[in-house]
Amino acid sequence: MSELRLPGNPELRVRLRRSGRARRLSLRISSLDGRVTLTLPQRVPEREGRAFLLEKEDWIRSHLAKQPEQLLVGPGCRLPLEGEEVEIRTASGRRIQRGDGVIEVPDPAAARRLERYLRELARERLAEASDHYADRLGRRYSSLTLRDTRSRWGSCSSGGGLMYSWRLILAPREVLRYVAAHEVAHLKEMNHSRAFWTLVEQLYGDYRAARRWLQGEGNALHRYRFEAMDEGD
Repeated sequence: MSELRLPGNPELRVRLRRSGRARRLSLRISSLDGRVTLTLPQRVPEREGRAFLLEKEDWIRSHLAKQPEQLLVGPGCRLPLEGEEVEIRTASGRRIQRGDGVIEVPDPAAARRLERYLRELARERLAEASDHYADRLGRRYSSLTLRDTRSRWGSCSSGGGLMYSWRLILAPREVLRYVAAHEVAHLKEMNHSRAFWTLVEQLYGDYRAARRWLQGEGNALHRYRFEAMDEGD
């Protein structure tokens, strides 16, 4: 997928997507991370796409101004982790250490290493919660995978495979456990019927507060970027 850029402060970076089914040019701005995507019919030249973007530039910028500010994770940054706000600090040694209100990262340039640590912690917590609720339900799931999904926090396939967003580790623990209960409930009820929600409540308890938190605060979990941790960045 190619990219178009419009100069300005800040520069606009727009993903260019070709579609054989599209009949007209269309713009989409993700409500999760502010990513802008321009869809073009196959035979529309790129110059028309750029002209279209210039016409819509004010509209794009006004919508992006309402998005949560993107935060590049680095030393001194404060990050939510299992309902606790922790400060990222550089430290000596070889391992990432989590203390009281801090998380120490040995290499200040190792953003990806911190992301891997968070993914591993997310897998541990989600596997524990999924096992707990699957045991209560009396069903087994076939697999558990993590992704950086932008449209959903979890899913359950018809074959019993569970998928979760690893960014749930940034949410309060009760929210992560609610999502696990929600997806495990799909092992029995592959729908969102009244029976499904009754089952979620039987497994988890009153899920409404956790669900409201995701609806109101969940988007902000996508603002954290793990691309670099150089102190001079």
